[in-house]
Amino acid sequence: MPVASVYLSELIKAFELEVIYDPGNMDQIRITVADVTRPGLQLAGYYEHFGPDRIQLIGNMEFAYLDKLSPEIRRKRLNALFAKNIPCLILTRNHEPHPELIPCAKRKKIPILRTEQATSEFMSSLVKQLNVELAPTISMHGVLVEVNGTGILILGESGVGKSETALEIVKRGHRLIADDQVEIRRVSDITLIGRAPEIIRHLIEIRGIGILDVKELFGVSAVKLQENIDFVINLELWDEKKVYDRLGINDESTEILGIKVPSITIPVGPGRNLAIIVEAAAINFRVKKMGHNAAKSLIDRVFPTGGGLPPLSLF
Repeated sequence: MPVASVYLSELIKAFELEVIYDPGNMDQIRITVADVTRPGLQLAGYYEHFGPDRIQLIGNMEFAYLDKLSPEIRRKRLNALFAKNIPCLILTRNHEPHPELIPCAKRKKIPILRTEQATSEFMSSLVKQLNVELAPTISMHGVLVEVNGTGILILGESGVGKSETALEIVKRGHRLIADDQVEIRRVSDITLIGRAPEIIRHLIEIRGIGILDVKELFGVSAVKLQENIDFVINLELWDEKKVYDRLGINDESTEILGIKVPSITIPVGPGRNLAIIVEAAAINFRVKKMGHNAAKSLIDRVFPTGGGLPPLSLF
């Protein structure tokens, strides 16, 4: 499996970094780790356990330390740092580079960048962005929508009605993230983020009509670049021989990249308004997270002292 990476040029664009020195290959430099280093110890000469593949940040403390060094020693320490072939060096708080910095960077062709942001603020944003870009990723055939702040991944066989359901959901005031292909990234042990491949972003395919641009048809408020995957809805054609859960007592889950996501299975049949069902399922999911389960509440009413499930004839 190829190692996930993000090009330095993409980070420069995303964070609007000022380029102090460009060696001419920034669109070829790939960042492969989400860790970022403030090289205070390294500027003092200590390189044990140093990660040369990490982006390096120079903030107030590092800058003040370099200020106290003589030009000769400062040049020696910077040459030692750049000799490790780090991907780049970023100056925060709009610090002016020391006179020795650019010549040392040119010798090893190390990019020098700058931001006006505070070091801790920028470092936090950068690590968060890298965690998303470098996270384990898979692509799934499905639709991702946001309904009342809940990210819902709709899965099912081709032709079951996923895209039509998504279109109706958008018409009801919710947002589309991805149709047909969903890129899913595991950004933490409990969090999945989904987005559309850039080439099909904001587009939706409806059989008989063709490709629709949701952003152009319904406005920018109808689309979103990415969203957490909180809930999975599996659509399947109605099978008369299958017994479906009519009460919602059983807790289902769908495993994606090692994370179990709460899910339900909805049978698709003629006359079912899937958009309304999906919308209700999203609201019910949020209600359950807040501690209320309508099915269990019903059981408590029918069997106040316990005794099992209510008969389906009640419905």
